[in-house]
Amino acid sequence: MSRRRSSPMARGRLISAPKPARALRGETFVRGMKVGLFGGTFDPPHDGHLHVAEAAKRRLGLDRIWWLVSPQNPLKQRRAGELDSRMAAVSALADRPGMVVSDIETRLGCNRTIELINALQRSHPGVHFVWLMGADNLRSFHRWGQWRQIFGSVPIAVISRPQDSVRARLAPAVRMHADSRLRDQGLATLPLKKAPAWTYLIEPLNWHSSSALRAQT
Repeated sequence: MSRRRSSPMARGRLISAPKPARALRGETFVRGMKVGLFGGTFDPPHDGHLHVAEAAKRRLGLDRIWWLVSPQNPLKQRRAGELDSRMAAVSALADRPGMVVSDIETRLGCNRTIELINALQRSHPGVHFVWLMGADNLRSFHRWGQWRQIFGSVPIAVISRPQDSVRARLAPAVRMHADSRLRDQGLATLPLKKAPAWTYLIEPLNWHSSSALRAQT
């Protein structure tokens, strides 16, 4: 989901803001809702992804989980599969109450995670968003474009994953924001917190991974 990009004045051109996108069914939220933003290529989606989404929804008291299917992860050289196919697969996996699957990143024309978050916050005033990710993504979070701004824009929930779980807790982002971590008590208040605020949810480990599933095909 992260996007690296040159400055707005690169090559003498102003970079346009994300274009408006009409809300699709399930993307209309009312003020006061607590919504988890779960972004990724999901190539392919698997039970580990669903585990992250369901754990966050349950532990944080979220009203919705918004699966944001990205066209491509710029930190990976491998090209992601066809977006329509991945959207269909995610929709089949996340066929649960409160789960919304969306290609809004593509429709908005966003190129960076921070652009997407800012656009969603502007278009949904009064909705309390939380950025969700597995612990394997936390380990490399400092490589995301404008990762400090992401931490300063929205509360973040990290859900334990078996890949690099120990190293994830020693990541630069963790060290920088150690004082902003919310512990077990009062987790349901995380969506209402002013960023930076984050938590690490320890859950039974789910060993499914996209790379392992691709290796089997």
